[in-house]
Amino acid sequence: FDGLRDMANDFRVGSGGMSGTRFAVYGLGSSEYESNWCRAAVDIDSAFRSLGSQSLLSAVGKGDDSTDIQGHFREWRKSVLSALGAGGSQAAGSGGGKSTSSSQATECCGGSGEGTTSQDCGCSASGDGSPTRKKRAEGPVHKVKPKRIKVQRPVGGKRGAADAATEAVVRMPEDMVNELMLDITVDSDASDTESLKEAAPQSASAAGEVEGMVDLEDLGSTMAASSAHVNSISRSLASTDPASRPEMVTPLQRQSLTKEGYKIIGSHSAVKLCRWTKHQLRGRGGCYKHTFYGITSYQCMEATPSLACANKCVFCWRHHKNPVGREWRWRTDEPAAIVAEGVDKHVKMIHEFKGAKGVKPERLAEAYTVRHCALSLVGEPIMYPRINELIRELHKRRISSFLVTNAQFPDQIRNLEPVTQLYVSIDAATKDSLKAVDRPLFKDFWERFLECLRQLREKQQRTVYRLTLVKSWNMEEVDQYVKLLEIGQPDLIEIKAVTYCGTSDASSLTMSNVPWHHEVLAFAQAIADRHAKSVAALGGPAEGRYGIATEHAHSCCVLLARRDIYFSSPDDQPGAEPRWRTWINYDRFHELVDQYYQDGTRFTSADYLADTPSWAIYGAEERGFDPAEVRFRKNRKGEKVPLEYKASESGCG
Repeated sequence: FDGLRDMANDFRVGSGGMSGTRFAVYGLGSSEYESNWCRAAVDIDSAFRSLGSQSLLSAVGKGDDSTDIQGHFREWRKSVLSALGAGGSQAAGSGGGKSTSSSQATECCGGSGEGTTSQDCGCSASGDGSPTRKKRAEGPVHKVKPKRIKVQRPVGGKRGAADAATEAVVRMPEDMVNELMLDITVDSDASDTESLKEAAPQSASAAGEVEGMVDLEDLGSTMAASSAHVNSISRSLASTDPASRPEMVTPLQRQSLTKEGYKIIGSHSAVKLCRWTKHQLRGRGGCYKHTFYGITSYQCMEATPSLACANKCVFCWRHHKNPVGREWRWRTDEPAAIVAEGVDKHVKMIHEFKGAKGVKPERLAEAYTVRHCALSLVGEPIMYPRINELIRELHKRRISSFLVTNAQFPDQIRNLEPVTQLYVSIDAATKDSLKAVDRPLFKDFWERFLECLRQLREKQQRTVYRLTLVKSWNMEEVDQYVKLLEIGQPDLIEIKAVTYCGTSDASSLTMSNVPWHHEVLAFAQAIADRHAKSVAALGGPAEGRYGIATEHAHSCCVLLARRDIYFSSPDDQPGAEPRWRTWINYDRFHELVDQYYQDGTRFTSADYLADTPSWAIYGAEERGFDPAEVRFRKNRKGEKVPLEYKASESGCG
């Protein structure tokens, strides 16, 4: 693109530098960006025109992710082929002399034309001969979009550098199980094993056995795996021998996760480097946890001991490529090994920034020591059967623990030992909206949800309700959210705008569903005001139990905190003016938790408070951006330039 732009602006090339070419441009984007919608495609079109190229169409094709973008692209492609004419169509399509089936494949989905039919590619022709994509049928459907991936090595084979370009993929029974679990609805309260038996095809001949290595182009037939596979999984679930259970992460899932930057640990855990870690290494700002709780972002490891989850949330940033399940049906890795390998992989990712442009040497040196762990990467960490042992391993290394759960496993919350801070995700306030937003696997998801809140109330350490706001989905239920506050009575309430991760088959969200920061603030204030009104009606303080303590405008995030705990005088200054104290005294926490491990001495969140700095307090001009950092923004030339901090109204996290 830069080369094309340079040519367009180079007087030596002239306006006829590409006069012998014809072109058409199609861009992908969101109309929510208005004048900047598909800006790159528009600029490319303009550059070609200025160089004398002839456009096949009168305007740039613009795909809008809020509409049927694939259908729009097919219509645009027909226009291009029509403009090219018969000869051009052959040149742009599958070539002269190809069979009718090849031509049809090119027309319907842009297939390679190598003997691929519409049946192979998953498309069908409508009555007028125009192609249409087959729609997903109601109920369990065990098919995936065909995708050709070369298969080269067996399961268990060593992974070398050469595998990065052409990763081996072996279709495992567990892949089929995961697809079946994704199709299970909340109308079933059976166990995973029973559900799999019900969902499995009755006829094994329809699918055939999945053995060895298969090309993913053939998954249309192999996806509906035979009952024998389900029976095999059922036997492994019932077995008391841990070695007979399958690994959670299959080669297919491992490839997908690794491609997106995840470092897989053992058979069911992972770490990934947070973008805020990279930013603060360069002195460009920390995450909202730095603003709210005083963590050092470049010393924080984002991890999970369980990539599996019991929900299929509409805003999931993994788009449901990770495993799902309602019970732990996999092999279990050792907690000490997970922590050791997780820290090792994290440190290696940090080491890759040695010598990188902008990285501060002193921060890089400190980043080799992990001080915090956010157990919230993906999946449901609390599903891991040995979660308490894993948390002890973290604390043994003086690593604080921030554990996030989706509020579907009340027994695990009840049995959980102290963590630095325990979150539950409150993605909706009513049964119907929670079902729509979280798409849980459990039939009794609402009862489980409420029981998790009751169990949270019994915890003595810091507890948090984490609200992810999605416009048109869960922002109209303020009174219902206030009722949930009385059940769990959390110490803190994080209210954050959903982070848009793109539209996919698993999610129909667009940028229009992302609230602006002022909308998040208004929602937070409404929660505080409504709760204060309900408390006052019962004879409580007029100002209410919660107040807005701090904000991180860049992440579109606000923190409500309990006044009776976090708005107080410092311990060493009795009688001093009350102030917000949402930061954490991490050294004191480790002293307290060590004592708990030794003799069971209990402690509370009030025992390890620290003052919130003035720049982080709600209403400060910095709006949560640490003044010790320098914010950068790209200019029109794509260069990063420092700028005087001004709070952003962006909905991006």
